[in-house]
Amino acid sequence: MVGSTLPGISHTALRRLTKFVGILAVTLLGIAAKPAANQSGAVVKERYLSPIEMVFSPDGRRLYVVCQDSDEVRILDADSAKIVSAIHVGHGPRGIALSPDGHLYVTNAWSDTVSVIDTVAQQVVQTLPTGFEPTGVVVDHGGTTLYVANRLSSDISVIDLASGHEIKRLLAGRGASYVALSHDGKWIYCTHIYPNQGAYRTEPTSEIAVIDTSTRRVVDRKPLRNVAGVFHVAASADGKLIAVAQLRPKNLIPLAHVEHGAAFGDSLALFGDDVGSLVQIPIDELDRYYALPWGVAITPDKSKIFVTTAGSQSVTSIDTARLLKTIRTRRQSFANDLSASAEYVAARIPVGRNPRGLALSPDGRRLYVANRLDDTLSVIDTHADRVMATIDLGGPKNIDALRRGERLFYTAEFSFQGQFGCSNCHLDSTIDGLQWDLEPDGFGKDIVDNRSLENLAGTEPFKWNGGNPDMPTECGPRTEKFFFRSQSFTQQQLTDLVTFVYSLPYRPNRYRLAHDELTPAQERGKSLFERTTTKQGATIAEANQCTYCHSGPKYTNQKTIDVGSGKSTDRSPVMDVPQLSNVAYSGPYLHDGSARSLEEIWTVFNPKDTHGITNDLTKDELNYLIEYLKTL
Repeated sequence: MVGSTLPGISHTALRRLTKFVGILAVTLLGIAAKPAANQSGAVVKERYLSPIEMVFSPDGRRLYVVCQDSDEVRILDADSAKIVSAIHVGHGPRGIALSPDGHLYVTNAWSDTVSVIDTVAQQVVQTLPTGFEPTGVVVDHGGTTLYVANRLSSDISVIDLASGHEIKRLLAGRGASYVALSHDGKWIYCTHIYPNQGAYRTEPTSEIAVIDTSTRRVVDRKPLRNVAGVFHVAASADGKLIAVAQLRPKNLIPLAHVEHGAAFGDSLALFGDDVGSLVQIPIDELDRYYALPWGVAITPDKSKIFVTTAGSQSVTSIDTARLLKTIRTRRQSFANDLSASAEYVAARIPVGRNPRGLALSPDGRRLYVANRLDDTLSVIDTHADRVMATIDLGGPKNIDALRRGERLFYTAEFSFQGQFGCSNCHLDSTIDGLQWDLEPDGFGKDIVDNRSLENLAGTEPFKWNGGNPDMPTECGPRTEKFFFRSQSFTQQQLTDLVTFVYSLPYRPNRYRLAHDELTPAQERGKSLFERTTTKQGATIAEANQCTYCHSGPKYTNQKTIDVGSGKSTDRSPVMDVPQLSNVAYSGPYLHDGSARSLEEIWTVFNPKDTHGITNDLTKDELNYLIEYLKTL
């Protein structure tokens, strides 16, 4: 009690005890929040299910649920809501499709494969190779061709199912992720999670690739302006309306007035005969945001559109007739008019944590929602817009620190009016491909590129200027003050969040051969990376050798240094040395994202050889260096 002491303890002793407890608490926070470099392998992690996508059998009796963390598909009896079977698939399953002949196709993002499941035998009967990190998948109406969106190779694998061979690759947007087949089977629509590379500090642009299934070619690319982060796509049964979940980031202005909505716009893109040319519509409200629109479903009668808002633990129900009336009445773009959603949003339906994929029952009466971080499914009555049941998929009941931290990472509940969370910028715990003007550095100052979160332990300090010595500083009060504009994490929550962030592992490196062998080109690149003299025989100053800055197990000496890449907008030319592991996946490059490729780092932004000696290299030699860097 304030002003009192414990019996027998003086005020001085109590102050010393209080100070000791405070120091102990901070020390324990540091221990929990700063795990060792091998933490991701050392922590005993509960094997949660993490349901992410679903598909119904044609008769509606079975629901097949992709469980991302347990590497399996769970089969649910829709009538009894009981799990009848679980089928093990590849690592990191993400997408699922059902063919007319009853085979399931499940993409395995970290295995670069598709598992083919015989639904009668309930077992994997074939494994098909794909591109890098396969995500979305559809089968054509004839059941002869499989289309797989590959997130890391940014393309679409076209696989002949009779032979099991990939017959071609189609170029898609960066981070190709989700696909949908039109009801008549003529078209496939593909979205991508990262924005396409464009000119520096211009509005982000994305696209929807349209594939003609008769020719297996991309016949259209519908541009999405001021959009970065495009997720699920759904087509109506009559083919006249296509809806796409998307983010509209406001990264070109200082992230200062969060209370004015200056962070993200949560929206849908719509096109088709019902709306004419493509239109973007907001789902946010004037005083409340519905973060990270992800899954989309349109009822068979087209009366409603349902959207999961993954950061807000809810599903938004949209009255289609009212929506189309609003579009016809307003005529002009109203993507930023947050008053508009009141005209067509019918309900906000609370569901479980981090809702992702949706599946409508064949009759359209029930909507199933995959609550990824609850290991449950919410069942929504689509007429009444309410949850009628919650199905437990049977995951562990103990919620450990990693799971608690993951829930914090993926929620927007801490930010002012629920606008955004960590996962808005670090999509699926990766990057967003954007550059931001963050207020703590001053308006228009220190433009920063979004960095990868893979295996961060042992890469401190953080921020591009090295201003944050550890992850609790990076995620703590600074986030509350400058980002969320709202009371943020408790000490325990911060510990859990940091523990989760430090646990994020490296994705598989697709450029590295087995047993750490190198191709001849990569060997030549390694020699260039490690060289100490120029081609003319002159000694390269130690501080300008690649291995001086990019040393250690994660290729960073954890120092700050001036390599000549500073811009007039930077308060200081001194930058943190970034880790290089999996650098091929984290473009654009340099502290401000001004280099669109690894090549541009040295061909455009290293004119005086201050960022390594590279001006004596031929184009082929520079390519060798880049090929080696991709293997790190």
